[in-house]
Amino acid sequence: MNLLQIEGLSRQVTPERWLFRGLNVTVSPGEQLALCGASGVGKSSLLNLMAGLDQPDEGRVLFKGEDIAEMNDAKKLALRRTAFGFVFQAFHLMPHLNALQNVMVPCLLMGLPVSQAQARGRDLLQALGMIDMAEAFPAVLSGGEQQRVALARALVHHPEIVLADEPTGNLDPETANQALNLLCSTCREQGAALLMVTHSAEAAARLDRTFVLTH
Repeated sequence: MNLLQIEGLSRQVTPERWLFRGLNVTVSPGEQLALCGASGVGKSSLLNLMAGLDQPDEGRVLFKGEDIAEMNDAKKLALRRTAFGFVFQAFHLMPHLNALQNVMVPCLLMGLPVSQAQARGRDLLQALGMIDMAEAFPAVLSGGEQQRVALARALVHHPEIVLADEPTGNLDPETANQALNLLCSTCREQGAALLMVTHSAEAAARLDRTFVLTH
């Protein structure tokens, strides 16, 4: 069974304009897929539809054969807390929590013990060169540092699929390469699928397949 299946997916922005229409994509467990295309073609919108954060205007998104749009709110929330990991362009870190606490949140929402959540979080921050900033709050972190915290948060609870929206966009080339290595290798080790929006042809080439959105 496919992990994620998109059938005839469409998103309408005005009565005259469709962002995209009739998309068909399948994602297998553990597969790594790059989503590419010019700005404004709907890459981020597609990620939101995949996660059930938005409703499609046509078509459907199936997770393990079940239509996400037909799930009730509680089931959608549980799915996003357990099966999905997110790296948003805007990071969405909680300002009242320090870096380590932000990373721990998905584990705590799943009911893991604090000690286990803390150990996982510290391991990922260490791997991303952020362990010295574990106690720092988002307000004092640079954009690149916040991005690495968001990346750790997306991986910490061992999701089945990671949706990453330009996960290295705010990083210098060396740090971006390090973060991309960690993202890809951790997903492989955990058996998680990866869907990554990127403008980088080099980054896309490292994944299994590339799906290009066009106007």
